[in-house]
Amino acid sequence: MTPVEPKRLPASSFRARLLGAMMVVVITVAGVALYVAERRVVSEVEADLERTFQAEIGLWQKVRDIRQAALVERVRVLVRKSRFASTLEPADEAIDLLYDTADLEMRVVMEAPSDQAGPAERGLHAEFYRFLDREGKLYPIPGKDPERFGILAPVEQYQLELPRLTRDQQIGYLLRPKSSGEDSLVEMITMPIISVDSDQVIGALVVGFDTLPLAARPETGILRGLWREGRLHAPAIPEPIRAALAPAVTREIAGGHADGSSFLTVVDGVSYRIFHQRLNPDSLYAPASEVSVYPLTALEERRRTLRWQVAGAGMILLIGAFGASHYLSGRLARVVTKLAEDSAADRAQLHRAEAALELRQEDLARAARFSADASHQLKTPVTVLRAGLEELGHREGTTPQRAEEISALVHQTYRLSGIIEDLLLLSRIDAGRLAIVMGAVNLTELFEAALDDVGAMPGAEAIVIENELPAGLKVLGERRYLALVVQNLMENAAKYNRPGGRIRVAAREAGDTVEVTVENTGQPIPPGVQGRIFERFNRGAVGENVPGNGLGLNLARELARLHGGDLRLVGSNETGTRFEVTLRRAVDPKA
Repeated sequence: MTPVEPKRLPASSFRARLLGAMMVVVITVAGVALYVAERRVVSEVEADLERTFQAEIGLWQKVRDIRQAALVERVRVLVRKSRFASTLEPADEAIDLLYDTADLEMRVVMEAPSDQAGPAERGLHAEFYRFLDREGKLYPIPGKDPERFGILAPVEQYQLELPRLTRDQQIGYLLRPKSSGEDSLVEMITMPIISVDSDQVIGALVVGFDTLPLAARPETGILRGLWREGRLHAPAIPEPIRAALAPAVTREIAGGHADGSSFLTVVDGVSYRIFHQRLNPDSLYAPASEVSVYPLTALEERRRTLRWQVAGAGMILLIGAFGASHYLSGRLARVVTKLAEDSAADRAQLHRAEAALELRQEDLARAARFSADASHQLKTPVTVLRAGLEELGHREGTTPQRAEEISALVHQTYRLSGIIEDLLLLSRIDAGRLAIVMGAVNLTELFEAALDDVGAMPGAEAIVIENELPAGLKVLGERRYLALVVQNLMENAAKYNRPGGRIRVAAREAGDTVEVTVENTGQPIPPGVQGRIFERFNRGAVGENVPGNGLGLNLARELARLHGGDLRLVGSNETGTRFEVTLRRAVDPKA
């Protein structure tokens, strides 16, 4: 075979490909890492802004709730005045004097606060008050001096009425137009008036208070407003933006979304987070919701800044990665080129080795065929020889001495037949033509039969046999071949034992396998011989005076391996020699 010359790879081409591959990997890893970092930073910024937004909303709600509780309590104190209830009693005909009667009591909340008054006093100032009858309809005010009760347009007075009166106060909101064009927002508190005699609702007092200002807070950027009947009242929000946000707010609230939730919307390319909270839940007045609008322009600006920062860091990283890749590719190119040259040389050597191995396999195949053919051809002459010797031994006139000599020759023909059978079986194993039909085999029975045969061997009568095999131990294999394994092991244990010695057979299950140990008390196998005891025709110094052909252990191990197991020498010393055979355990399908 012509040897293959190693090819020299172009280092420049390999280096270019290596550099390109490294840059692709670096760009991919850097891109993913930068993307994850950018998303993480943006998420943290969003979470921080969200916390700020929610904290501001929570603070505003607390202020609003405290103020509303104070207003409700103030109106409740006014209603508890017995003068209101006595005026509205059915038996009393002083209904026309109702407003005049209430004037003195309501003056404390209707008087305009002074310029020196604090925010708390100005926040408790009432814009108007009216009375409702037991049907929820408005009692008309007397025609004289209506400014004392707060001037309301007819359409505004109509919004004060309720479909019915209940024992709970009702909260409503009224939008009042101003000359400046912007509507003012009034919070109405309707408190029922309970009869002292009948404990029934006989009317209600409606008091209107100016709401907290809905101006924006520059430090947070949150814009506030009120949604009522499809209209968004938010003086701090520019009219174009307000008109664009109103449909989105209406869809969100009318769609039944939970109070206290927020959503995102985009107007003219600017994102807004909008929070809405119902101000008068369970009220008989028209529903009204507080709306907080948070422009996300600051978030978008921070996002752009972060993206530029991440992009700059990515460019620096890529430039550094390019330089490192250029340096490493040069170093690796030299190493890989040398490896490629060595690999080409190794391939040439491999081709030569494969050619030699192929020739060796052919030699082994021819040897196996020769062994099989020779073994087969030897069977007939040995059989003819045995028959002739047996006939010769039975002739008349054969002396006892001559008959004994002929019997020894016949015994040698049987020994020769055994050797031929073993060689034929080994040749089939070597050629890979021995097929094993797997099935469940009772290994305990095989060993018991082999132990009985050992007891009948000449000179083995005094050997003590210890059988510690469990009953019904089953393994996978073909019975006749497993019998050969067992027979060779037991004959070997008996032949190489000392007079009056001991043979011990034990087994244990280890997972899917069965491990059987065979131990005798013969002479120890020398350490230098132990590594060759499984070689064919090798008997060693121990077996010089022991009959045998040196094929038993080799045949037993080959058959054990064909069954998916193995046979090995565990140890040999002054106390005894122990072999271990491993076979696959047969699983009972009924288990």
